[in-house]
Amino acid sequence: MKEVKIFARAGQGAITTAAILGEALFYEGLYAYAFPHFGAARMGAPMNAFLRFDKNPVRTRSQIYEPDYVIVIDPTLLHTEDCFKGLKEDGVAIVATREGIKPPSCKAKLVTLEAEKIAQEIIGRPFSNTVLLGAFSKATGEVKLESILKAVEKRFIEKPEVLKKNLEAVKKGYEVVS
Repeated sequence: MKEVKIFARAGQGAITTAAILGEALFYEGLYAYAFPHFGAARMGAPMNAFLRFDKNPVRTRSQIYEPDYVIVIDPTLLHTEDCFKGLKEDGVAIVATREGIKPPSCKAKLVTLEAEKIAQEIIGRPFSNTVLLGAFSKATGEVKLESILKAVEKRFIEKPEVLKKNLEAVKKGYEVVS
């Protein structure tokens, strides 16, 4: 079983990120279980979303303490939360960066990208979660880009203009990861 822990603030799309990623993994024949964890239930409060996936049904329902992968949507959380705590040494951390905010060192593979800037340029808003999904696909190899695109398409099918921009954002996130 593989586990993903997502760090964000409420309203930044962490739950959507986990749901889209889970759906993409489902398209590849895997079982996935995504769920959130909230502290104070208010917009902007730090929160986590979690995702487990495996070739067998996922029955574990606890929080994730030793993730294989970490996605940090809001880089300001790098200095208030211990985002890399428990991250496996052979894991991958995918971190949205911002000018003036540098991630601390990490024993696992660290992938950084200016996801908010990319989202702002493509979507017109700083919602970087779809950019980070593209980066996750490339950095981890766990899920094909085509599966992410299919899951994003299903999520935004009712909003063609939003869909088009988010598909472009996923592709750009995939492209910028080396």
